Amino acid sequence: MTAVTKRATVYFDSELHRALRLKAVETDRSMSDLVNEAVKLTLAEDAEDLAAFEERAHEANLPFESVVKDLKRRGKI
Repeated sequence: MTAVTKRATVYFDSELHRALRLKAVETDRSMSDLVNEAVKLTLAEDAEDLAAFEERAHEANLPFESVVKDLKRRGKI
């Protein structure tokens, strides 16, 4: 099955665009391939973060104030 691609207009800072263009040439890949890979990696990281949050959802919350007071009591701050 062939992947369906969609066209999008993306505006880059001129220096980022230049770096992306140079990387595409040096790696013999298209700019679209590089951008797609970067987006996939970012979304994969987000998915990992969401899974970690879900895994820890039932843990008890530690109030920030309690943590700071404990650090001060133990001479850490």
